[in-house]
Amino acid sequence: MAEAPYRVEKPWGYELIWARTDRYVGKILHVNAGHILSCQYHNVKDETMHVLKGELILRTQPPEGGGVMAERPFRQGESVHIPAKLIHQIEAVVDTDVLEASTPELDDLVRITDRYGRA
Repeated sequence: MAEAPYRVEKPWGYELIWARTDRYVGKILHVNAGHILSCQYHNVKDETMHVLKGELILRTQPPEGGGVMAERPFRQGESVHIPAKLIHQIEAVVDTDVLEASTPELDDLVRITDRYGRA
């Protein structure tokens, strides 16, 4: 396990992992304007996101959702809880920084779609 803080480059921006223990992880997601994260879910990982600055579009769909994702603006000062199995995606309207607190399962990621061709 790398010692925090450390930065992980992503095609949409980067993650700054500022806390990592066997019980929780804290990170800042910097998402560049016009970029979008994978449409994804986690089997175990539970996370809460808080927009520090900027604006996103938040898309969510419960696992039994029937194919239509709910979409809403996700703005500075707002938070959202993303429990395990909730399908979710964020897209940056402007350069945006998101604070994420989660359980430590960083590799628990199931991508449904990905603009950048990642599996």
